[in-house]
Parts: sequence; structure tokens; C-alpha cells
Amino acid sequence: MSGIHNRRKGVDLDEDALQAFDAELARLGGGPAIEAAPAPTVAEPVPAQSNSPVKPPADAALSDSLLSGCRQCNWTPDPDMTIFFGGNELVRGAEEFRSLRSRLYRTRKGQQLKSILVASALPKEGRSFVAANLAQVLALQAGCRVLLIDADLRGGRLHSVFGTSAKPGLSEYLLQEAEAFAIMQRGAGKGLFLIPAGRSVQGQTELVANGRLQALIDQVEPLFDWIVIDSPAAIPVTDAGLLANYCDGVLLVVRSHSTPFDIVRKARDRFREESLVGVVLNKIETPATPRS
Repeated sequence: MSGIHNRRKGVDLDEDALQAFDAELARLGGGPAIEAAPAPTVAEPVPAQSNSPVKPPADAALSDSLLSGCRQCNWTPDPDMTIFFGGNELVRGAEEFRSLRSRLYRTRKGQQLKSILVASALPKEGRSFVAANLAQVLALQAGCRVLLIDADLRGGRLHSVFGTSAKPGLSEYLLQEAEAFAIMQRGAGKGLFLIPAGRSVQGQTELVANGRLQALIDQVEPLFDWIVIDSPAAIPVTDAGLLANYCDGVLLVVRSHSTPFDIVRKARDRFREESLVGVVLNKIETPATPRS
């Protein structure tokens, strides 16, 4: 587990903060073990043995044919929110996301892990930032297809992160107004696909629970190597707990020196214990560089 945060503030390791956070998670119990590596990215549990291997993507030619119905869009990503667009790969934080990517691949060697819900206890903890950049770093790999879904029907913002339209999106699909490939976008790159949140709707929790999202994931899962889902904050509403039921694992984003431990514990309790694959400690403040 390490610090990942908005590139305007930089990225660094705060060892005292990490040790205190690790100790508190251990005291709370029931969470994944914290690995004492020099610069870990995710609080990684020992992989559970599974008889259900990760399902491989569909044949490439068939996948291309099915995905040809997606809208080709000219994304204009927000440079403050996207590390891996526009030659920004060398900014501080890029290696942290690459390390997170490596940990997730290691974890899924022993358990089913293709769809990941990126969650947080409270709003404004950097959840969408982590989801967007995790999807980007996964899609950098040759031949890797990644689907990023904005499932925050209350305040989705991934369309703003990528500089594209919000609709049609997930809400239109859940309302049976659009089909799966009609709400899916792809930018200039071949590997990253986006389903934005769609238009503002009422009864968001009921829409999430109506079974259509499970059908969507089942339909598109064979076409992708990874599916990353951005959720609403877990404490204010129940949507995140419902969304976790459709995913293989949950990555919990915690804002450093901000989110109280009891709130983190309450958020963790919203998810099945075995579904939590790690914790990302976000927005670690970088110490001021001393002047010579």
C-alpha cells in the first residue's frame, strides 16, 4: 500500500502515516494483511486458492467485431486527473499505479479477479482519480482491453475526466433505453473503453439493483481483460455494497490524514470480507524540499 494522489501535489511515501494506518487496520481485524515491502502499492491479502480460473478474453477477431459498434470519440482528458495521457507517464505517481497493476496481476493468479470495484468511504477521497488511472495503466499493456464503468449514478464524473459526453451511459442502459455497445465509448487508444454514468435519474439504488448491471457485466466480460467500476461513496448510500456483489473484488481508497479510522471500518463492513483485495492510501502530502 502506498500513496497515490493528484499529480499537482506529487506522490511520496509517508512511512509514519503508513505504519499507523497499517497498525490500525490490523487492530480492526478482518481486513487484508499489510505487506511490509519497501514500497508496496496495495494492502495485499494472501491469495485464496480457487478452482475457478480467470476466464480468458474472447477470440481477438470476434472481440473486434463485437466492439466495432462502440462509439469512437475524441477524448480530451483533464491533465490534472489523467497521468497516462499526453506523454505524462514520467510524472510522479505513474510508477505507483504500475506497482498496483503488478499486485493485482499477482493476486489473480490464485483467485478469480477480472472485475474490480473502486470504492471509498466518503466523497472526495480520490476514488475516481484512482479508478481512471488504474484503467489507463492496465490498458497500456499490449493487447490488453480494459472497460471502465462509471457506476456513480448520483454524481458520475469520469466523462469529465476524459473530456467526453456523459450520455448515453449506464443509466440509459439500466432504464432499457440503450443496449450495451451503444453506451460504450473508445478513445484514440485501442485498449481503453468507457461507459459513462449517463443522464441524471431518480431511484438510483433501485436501478443498480434491478439486475441489468449484472447482465451487462456477464455480456461484456469475455471481451475484456479487466473491468474497473467506479462507485459512489460507501457510507452515505448503499449503492457501493450492491455494486460489489457484481464484482470479483473491491479496492478501497482512503485519503491520508483525512478519513477517520472508524469511518474506514464502517466502509469495509459494507463489503464481503473476502471481496476486499486491497487498500490504496491516497493524497499523501509530499514533504517540502529543503533549500540549500
